Amino acid sequence: MKRLLALVAGLFLLAGCAQQSVSNAPLLPLGDFSLGHNVTIASKARKGPISRSATADQWETGMEKAISDRFGRYDGEGTYHFGISVEGYMLAPGGVPVIYSPKSALIINVTVWDDDAGRKLNDKPHQMTIFEDTTQKSFVLGSGNIRDVQQQIDGMAENAAEQIEKWLAEQHEVNRWFTPDAVFNPPPIEKPVEER
Repeated sequence: MKRLLALVAGLFLLAGCAQQSVSNAPLLPLGDFSLGHNVTIASKARKGPISRSATADQWETGMEKAISDRFGRYDGEGTYHFGISVEGYMLAPGGVPVIYSPKSALIINVTVWDDDAGRKLNDKPHQMTIFEDTTQKSFVLGSGNIRDVQQQIDGMAENAAEQIEKWLAEQHEVNRWFTPDAVFNPPPIEKPVEER
């Protein structure tokens, strides 16, 4: 019994903290970015084998709200549109606390359009795999035991919006996205052929 109590106490100490509010999150450098259209499609999303069920409308509404909340904070001169598709998901069902606590996951494809240039910034959709945040309570008791489907979707959508923001900041730094001289669809960098 003492060992079990020590294990539970250790798990609480190791568990992650809850995600900070979007309103308190710092703005990342995104140049002249401002959000235009924000469209998510989830009609063809594939559900994982042990997942709870969710409707396309739940995913679309949750994703669009999370994107709007995070990217509506930017007020640059340029307008950029998002096309997001939910490809697959696994919403953790209830488990056995401590022993078996499955974690939710989400797979999305993201495409960004530059309104002024009238073209995509990325020809091929950028695929991302998103995982659920772990709190002390969900780490020990399991997400499926303490969160309903809508809470899981909302949490995953917030995480997805945050990961998209980080990816866009990288693209802005490397490829000058969200600037008048943006690099569209840069070719892959090839290693030079060694001279013989």
